[in-house]
Amino acid sequence: MDVPETVRAALDDRPVTGAVCLEAGAGLGNATAGLLAAGARRVYAVTNDRDHATAVRERVGRDDRTAVLEADLRDLPLATDAVDLITAHGLFNVLAPESLGAVVAELTRVAAPGCHLVVDDYDPVPDDAAVGDLFAVENAATRLARGHPALSFYPAAVLRRLFVGDGWAFDRELTLLEPVPWTASHLRAHADVARAAAASLPDELGEPLAAEASRIAEEIGSESVGRMYGLAFRLAE
Repeated sequence: MDVPETVRAALDDRPVTGAVCLEAGAGLGNATAGLLAAGARRVYAVTNDRDHATAVRERVGRDDRTAVLEADLRDLPLATDAVDLITAHGLFNVLAPESLGAVVAELTRVAAPGCHLVVDDYDPVPDDAAVGDLFAVENAATRLARGHPALSFYPAAVLRRLFVGDGWAFDRELTLLEPVPWTASHLRAHADVARAAAASLPDELGEPLAAEASRIAEEIGSESVGRMYGLAFRLAE
C-alpha cells in the first residue's frame, strides 16, 4: 500500500510498532495504510461514510490487523482505554465547530493512559488565495443544503488548545506541507461537493452556486498555497 509522505512524516517519531491504533475519520485510509506499514498490531479505521469504508476495505485487502467501522466519531464503538495511538489525518477541517468538543471528548475516552495522538490538518488559507473563493462557495452551498459548512480550517493553535484543555500534553508541531498543492483534481472534488449540495436547493439558489463553483475551479486550475501541520500529544499515564 502506498503511504503519503505527509503520513510517514507525521508518524515517524511515534511508537506505532505493536500498538493498537485508531484512525479517526478514515477517509480513503491514508493513515491506516501508514499505521499498518509502521507495524501496528491492530488498526480501527472509523468513518461515517459508507463509500469511504468500502474504499478502505479495498485498500487494506486481506490484512486482518484492520477493522473498518462505520460509526459516528461522537459515539465510537470502542471500549474506554482501548487504544494506544490515535491519528486524525485531515479530519478536523471537515468538522463544524459545534462538533469539536464531542469528538475530542470521545477520542479522549477511548485513549489508554500514555496514548499518543497525531492530528494533521490545514491552517486557514491566506485571504488572497484563489482557492479560498472556491471553499467559500462550497461552504455557502453546504450550509444552505445541510445546515453546516463543508469546511472549517482551524489554526494549529486552536486544535492545540482544544486537546490540552481535555487533558492531553502537547508534544510537538511539524510543518508537513508548505505550500499545500491544491491540484486540479482536488479542486474538481471540492466543486463536486458544492454542486451536489446546490442540486438539493431551489433552482434560483442552487444553479448560481453550482455554476460559480465550476467557474472558479476551472479558472484556478491549481494553486499551491497555505500550510499543512502535524501536531502530536500524549495522555498522562
